[in-house]
Amino acid sequence: MLNLSLVTIVIIAANVIISFKGFEDRLFFERYKFNVGSIKRNEHIRMFSSGFLHADTKHLAFNMITLFFFAGTVIKDLGSYNFIIIYIASLIFGNLLSLYFHKDEYWYSAIGASGAVTGILYSAILLEPTLRINFIPGYIFGVGYLLYSIYGMKKRIGNIGHDAHFGGAIGGYVITLVLEPSLLKTDLLYVGLLAIPIVILFVMYKTGKLS
Repeated sequence: MLNLSLVTIVIIAANVIISFKGFEDRLFFERYKFNVGSIKRNEHIRMFSSGFLHADTKHLAFNMITLFFFAGTVIKDLGSYNFIIIYIASLIFGNLLSLYFHKDEYWYSAIGASGAVTGILYSAILLEPTLRINFIPGYIFGVGYLLYSIYGMKKRIGNIGHDAHFGGAIGGYVITLVLEPSLLKTDLLYVGLLAIPIVILFVMYKTGKLS
């Protein structure tokens, strides 16, 4: 569902403005990106600010286009205020999971709104499980995407923050259920199906099969 609400425009504008500032000012980019060593030195602002920086215009465009197409579903069902809560919570959840899995890699850095956007995507799927994403039912796409993220985390595929994507999805999932607990009654099957990758990640971590 396309959405041109003020909150969507403001978030996209903030991402564009801050990302272009980072493109042009390397010191700014380095100061506010996600970096494990810096965060452990109490530069906690990076947990938030890194979600508005991007590697290049392609990275920025992909995240903002995805946000543009799925923000409307969340805003329609939960309202603008709750949409902001889910967006920010997913951003933080994504970076927290990243920090946890890379806590001993002081050099590890990351940027991008992918965690926040994935949280919005997963929230939209939870709210409307049968919505179509490239002709694929949303709940199948969501489960498949997170299973791929687990594989990407294990194999460290590409220069992609798979753990941030996964953490963002957890944020979107959990906060949406907190805000809309009726889904546990009306859509329990889909709620359970969308929880499968989260359970798998937890089990793999506990059994040492993730590393």
